[in-house]
Amino acid sequence: MAHSVDLNSLSPAELRLLIRRNDWRISTTTGLAGGYQQANVIILPKHLANDFEAFCRRNPAPLQLLYRGQSGETSCLPLARHADIRTDISQYCVYEKGRLVKTVSSLQSYTDQPRTAPEQQAVHRSHQWSSDMVCFYLGCSFGFEGSLKTAGVPVRNVEQGRNVSMYRTAVPCIPSGAFSCPLVVTMRPVPAAMLDAAVEVTSLNPMAHGAPVHIGEPALLGIQDLSRPDYGEQVELQPGDVTVFWACGVTAIEAILSSKPPLAFSHSPGCMFLTDIPDSSSSPLTPESTNTPHDRPDLELTPRCFLVSHNPLMYSLASHRAVARIRELEMTIGDDPGQRGIRVLFTQDELLRSCLALSHSFSVAITTGFPTHYMHSPPDETDGPPGAIAMATMLLSLGKQVTMVTDRRALEMNQAIIDEAVETGVLKHAIPLVTFEDSGPDSALHFLCHHGDPTKPRYDHLVAIERSGRAADGNYYNMRGVNIKHLVDPIDNLFIAAKGIPGIITTGIGDGGNELGMGKLKEKVKNLMPNGNLIACDVPADYAITAGVSNWGGYAVACGLYLLHTCPSHQRYLKKGLGEEPTTRQEQLQDCTANLPSVDKEESFLSTLVRFGIRSGKTGHLAMEVDGLTFHPTHSDMITRLLEATQGSTSQNH
Repeated sequence: MAHSVDLNSLSPAELRLLIRRNDWRISTTTGLAGGYQQANVIILPKHLANDFEAFCRRNPAPLQLLYRGQSGETSCLPLARHADIRTDISQYCVYEKGRLVKTVSSLQSYTDQPRTAPEQQAVHRSHQWSSDMVCFYLGCSFGFEGSLKTAGVPVRNVEQGRNVSMYRTAVPCIPSGAFSCPLVVTMRPVPAAMLDAAVEVTSLNPMAHGAPVHIGEPALLGIQDLSRPDYGEQVELQPGDVTVFWACGVTAIEAILSSKPPLAFSHSPGCMFLTDIPDSSSSPLTPESTNTPHDRPDLELTPRCFLVSHNPLMYSLASHRAVARIRELEMTIGDDPGQRGIRVLFTQDELLRSCLALSHSFSVAITTGFPTHYMHSPPDETDGPPGAIAMATMLLSLGKQVTMVTDRRALEMNQAIIDEAVETGVLKHAIPLVTFEDSGPDSALHFLCHHGDPTKPRYDHLVAIERSGRAADGNYYNMRGVNIKHLVDPIDNLFIAAKGIPGIITTGIGDGGNELGMGKLKEKVKNLMPNGNLIACDVPADYAITAGVSNWGGYAVACGLYLLHTCPSHQRYLKKGLGEEPTTRQEQLQDCTANLPSVDKEESFLSTLVRFGIRSGKTGHLAMEVDGLTFHPTHSDMITRLLEATQGSTSQNH
């Protein structure tokens, strides 16, 4: 074949022939065989084959198993015709006892029987390809680069004529047998405006690692220096690019290094095996397979990309279906039977983004308490605590650490309420209850971070629900414009300090604009809400969730977290494409379902609050009502509607 032929115009079979002839122009396969899958190749002794296959099944994103060969098999008919794995990769790595000993352009010397002197035979015999060697073909992200280009997404490594950047992460794969190693990822810079397109295109190609497993700050994966990839070459970012990371089949090389087999082979990173399988195929792996309609992925499960945090930069993914359901929750809680005019403060996707951030969290601090009834003891209202407990118990079901922050004056009462909530099954189990005192300029920093070190936050998310918020003049006002500052501890300072601490996200939930966190909407509150100029909270949260009653916002967060837990696209992203034991998954799902808000639990908890003398916000009644609205039918109906929107999608999402 003449060297003047454009390599990009050649079929995989033609390119394999050139590779077999050691064509000098093919040093990496990135950008070649557009429209076809490429494969990572790992060759292991037979006694390790079953362990490695199990390792692949447990870690499907980095180790998408396209084909496992038979012992001693050098062809791979399900992937390519007339192929010979000993010659059809431009460069191979040879490992002995987990150590890379050399790279070679052919493995034939490891398969040909030596015909030399007996002593030379003895030297070579342990390094022969025999019926004891098993070849594994794994998906490769080069397989989706053609689709990215077709969708208009620039592929920077191809543009720059470089091998893709590959990095060893701090994320451990799920071990199996002899195999245990860190996840390896590829990085491709993508313009921020094209992230959704990149996510969608790659999610439709699960054989090539599917959707990204991380978008944003590399350090969140344990990658400290992008300029020094562990494999491949550095790829330069252009202005406006975001770092996007896909699981990588080079993870299998790390598995070889850690398991130390006596002899093993792999492709050299970036030098892939070119298959005859179209990159758009999601059907059984044969060259003749076609992508019939019933084989196509469910587009409602296709992930969408959302910015969650600026500092550090982090995006998250959720399916079209989960996003639609959470938006339905958000619209539902906007009902305004109390006619406060709260809908004018509505901002779409505040609930969604807050839930996504909470889903990624490890430790959450929740605060509530609005002492609007300053003439009574206790002065607190029934809006806030139910929503706070509903969020807390769902977060606990998801394995998060949860702390409640309260005013000193209410510490003893709130401890008793939490204890009773645990006894009655409203709260999953006891949680710490703490107070915050402003004893100096660094008080908030020391409260939020271990030893006051901003690189070691104690919490990664703060949530305020129906919590008195500080106005511009430093006072705290109820909706009637009465200053209740003497009843409120300066918990606002925690939200202010969190703005300067990377890794802490804040959410505020309110129904009037004077609640902590509503400072994000203060101009709207001032202009559109009664007494807005006076009462508007001046302290913003990253996310401001508005609801007709604040408790409803808490219920919606709990339901939104449940929807994300049952969303395969989000769970895959959350777990970096690594698996988990099916029994663990099923147990957690059952636990989360049991800990959703319910009419019975919320009615029980409201009766507990009333027994402690806590009154309805609007009327001051010591009765089964919140904000002047009776539990039946108003609040019970709202809970029922939220549950229907949530659980109605479980069977499809799970």
